[in-house]
Amino acid sequence: MITMLRLFSTMVLLLTVVFALLPHIVWLVMWAAAKVFRFSVNYATYGWTSVGLVALVWALLAYGFFIGRWKVQTTEWTYENTDIPASFDGMKIVHISDLHLSTFEDNPNKLERYVELINATNPDLICFTGDLVSLQLDELTAHINTLRKLKATYGVCSVLGNHDFFLYSSQYSSDREKVIAVDSIAKLQRSQLGWHLLRNESYTITRGTDTLTIVGVDNSNCTNQGFKTIRRGDLPKALQGTSGFRILLSHDPSHWTAEVIPDTDIPLTLSGHTHGAQIRLFGWSPASWVFKETCGRYDNGNQTLYINIGLGCTAPVRFGANPEITVMTLKRAETR
Repeated sequence: MITMLRLFSTMVLLLTVVFALLPHIVWLVMWAAAKVFRFSVNYATYGWTSVGLVALVWALLAYGFFIGRWKVQTTEWTYENTDIPASFDGMKIVHISDLHLSTFEDNPNKLERYVELINATNPDLICFTGDLVSLQLDELTAHINTLRKLKATYGVCSVLGNHDFFLYSSQYSSDREKVIAVDSIAKLQRSQLGWHLLRNESYTITRGTDTLTIVGVDNSNCTNQGFKTIRRGDLPKALQGTSGFRILLSHDPSHWTAEVIPDTDIPLTLSGHTHGAQIRLFGWSPASWVFKETCGRYDNGNQTLYINIGLGCTAPVRFGANPEITVMTLKRAETR
């Protein structure tokens, strides 16, 4: 298994080589030009530039790995809608995403801490929007005892993300092995964690005569945003027989613009997937180069999307795009 520490070490090595060589390549070009055109070049300037760049890279990577990766933030927001049933006014939903459990191989106590922080909000419902693992099923089995401690009045609802289909794993040599692994991760979520895993299906909560329905679909990559992954979602199937106020869990936010907005009246969609590129500087993220919606809240008429940037990592560093726990409170707005 490729651990976060090994990934970090590889990143340090590669970037050290790149930033150490760049000034020397420039110096070599200038030295050759100096020989031809007969002017002098001071190597010391390029040598010290190389040292400075390497030191800066080391400092940034150390921050991202040892501090930024664990600098969790809690985002609180209120979602208002006139269609929220009166019985669910004030309902608290915690939205988390992209655990990528390999993140915690070198520091499992951080996952314990995240679970404590989530439980401390006293949620009515926890919604997890996919990518429980990065590459292997073993990532989940190692943390089952911790994840089963998540507590909410109506439990945990979850969906599968692109990584949960083991698309990028070399451990499974055939499609059949990947199908078996997907079935296993689904079974473990339901039987060992006690989560309501929604694979193109729904989960209805009833209070008195009011209902609130959580609809969940398998990963649905629908556009050219980001990397083409997999589309296994079946939204019409998931919506069959649903009633009352509906909230959709869909890992990839491209699904919102491609199918949810044009084909449904679902008022609220929760997603993940982007990680905010794990970099945010002065409010800007390079995720905007590949995703139309990158993080936070988006509105289109009466429909809203919220993208959580995840608690885990694929690359083992974060800069500014801190691990996120989203605490959302439903509020029944008054009809005007």
